[in-house]
Amino acid sequence: MTITQDDIRKALKTWGDGKVAISRAYAEGGIEAARKVASANIDAYYGYDLGPVLFKPTMAGGDQTFRPTKAGALAYFCGHSQEYPNDNGFAIMGWVSTESITSASFIQGDVAMWMGWIKLTNKDGSVTTVDKSFGYRRDHMGALRIVLHHSSLPYQP
Repeated sequence: MTITQDDIRKALKTWGDGKVAISRAYAEGGIEAARKVASANIDAYYGYDLGPVLFKPTMAGGDQTFRPTKAGALAYFCGHSQEYPNDNGFAIMGWVSTESITSASFIQGDVAMWMGWIKLTNKDGSVTTVDKSFGYRRDHMGALRIVLHHSSLPYQP
């Protein structure tokens, strides 16, 4: 089943809404509530059941730069992990909204790639902009799954 631009738009909104939901769960119920929501989000739209996801988080480095497993993604999003002690929990930073700005996308059948900026606004109104690339693939049920997620802070000359 061919991926469409509308599928990508919906996937970007789903990803952003997921980060807001994780932040809300953390604010209202603490780290265990955030982990529960984050785990469900990862299961719902990442492709870890298809194989390793090529995930490079924004603020990850050294031996833990890449997160090809769900456990690595969960640690990055929620922090509080003995296995990933440098993770502060990107998704528990009080996000209240996100916006995606497309630079370009590429679609070939059931595989698509997107590149652009994601603007995340926190509860204090501060905006963080990150450079993002997502790769998507349909799973055997037709659901769109993230199989590539690269994130970095914009270059500051």
